[in-house]
Amino acid sequence: MDLDVFVTAHRAEWDRLEQLLGRGRRLTGAEADELVALYQRASTHLSLIQSSTPDAVLTGRLTQLVARARATVTGTRRAGWRDAARFFASAFPAAVYLSRRWWIPTAVLSTLLGVLIGWWVAMNPEVQASIAAPEELRAMTEPGGGYEAYYSSHPAASFAAQVWTNNAQAAAVCLVAGAFLGLPVLWILFLNMANLGVGLGLMASAGRLDVFLGLILPHGLLELTAVFVAAGTGLRLGWTVIDPGPRTRRAALAEQGRAALGMAVGLAAVLFVSGLIEGFVTPSGLPTWARITIGVAAEAVFLAYVYVLGGRAARAGEVGDVEAADRTASLPTAA
Repeated sequence: MDLDVFVTAHRAEWDRLEQLLGRGRRLTGAEADELVALYQRASTHLSLIQSSTPDAVLTGRLTQLVARARATVTGTRRAGWRDAARFFASAFPAAVYLSRRWWIPTAVLSTLLGVLIGWWVAMNPEVQASIAAPEELRAMTEPGGGYEAYYSSHPAASFAAQVWTNNAQAAAVCLVAGAFLGLPVLWILFLNMANLGVGLGLMASAGRLDVFLGLILPHGLLELTAVFVAAGTGLRLGWTVIDPGPRTRRAALAEQGRAALGMAVGLAAVLFVSGLIEGFVTPSGLPTWARITIGVAAEAVFLAYVYVLGGRAARAGEVGDVEAADRTASLPTAA
């Protein structure tokens, strides 16, 4: 494409569009129709220039012009309660549901890894000795020791807030780190499972595995599920870098990145619930069966939320992205 000829042919349309934009709301009906038509043409011109003959100055001018025209044509709106309701009722559960092929295998493999590490630690005294001295191990695993005292070491409210902050940060790191081909996500998962496995192994070797599970399961089911969802989403984002599918890599990463950011908000709410359970239920005087029942119920509610609401929304076309009107328009990509 000859850029000079193209500019000469369409400069008058761009100038006219800029003139109409400068008039703000003082447009007649015919001028408003003209503005819409010129906006559509300018959008097409911008796409053609970006794909065939990129020119920084011209691209900058048309990008700004198209953005102004789009804001005028579509109008600006502020996020409100309707957006929050849509997010939690359909967008977030649909995003979790659609990414299940990533986070469910992640959950299964990670849990197996944690169990294997726990078995390895429990069955090998030399491994236990490499972790800490015998007296330190006794201090951690004995009744009222480190593993039990941890959950009542601070007031419930402040402990729940601290746990929620730490877990939300870990989930956010998993989501963001996915852009680096998912490698940091695998390392974060390994560290979490190694920490869990060491606790399992040490308490099992002391004959107190039931106590450990009674402390972990009430909040751990929901907490680990949220971590697995974040890790699976991060790995999915990393795979998008490698294989964007029929879309351009830029468009695919934009869509997955927006979904990941939304996922971070939704998982923060999920982790807030698990933090409340960890702060108020886990160290409470309730019987072990009651505490575990609360944890199982919270996990069941979340999974029903994902599979019922999320599945229904996904089948209706929801992908967890922002609404179509808020997305950047793009040209079709050849398969």
